[in-house]
Amino acid sequence: MLDPDVVKEFLEEEIAYSGFEIPPDIEMSNLVAVFIDYVEDDYYEWLKDNFKSFFEHSYRDWDWVRTRISKRRDS
Repeated sequence: MLDPDVVKEFLEEEIAYSGFEIPPDIEMSNLVAVFIDYVEDDYYEWLKDNFKSFFEHSYRDWDWVRTRISKRRDS
């Protein structure tokens, strides 16, 4: 789901900005892969939580959804 090249660039910039170094026994490709796994796991949980709140658990307010669609279309 996430682009490994984009994640690598992000990590390199953030690590440099933060002023720490990656230990020599950790390869960047492995760090990128495990960071992507971490983010995607969190992202999935975030999506599930947002699904519940968007559809208001047991009551679906389709008029509210239509209004949001209309606003998005008009912008």
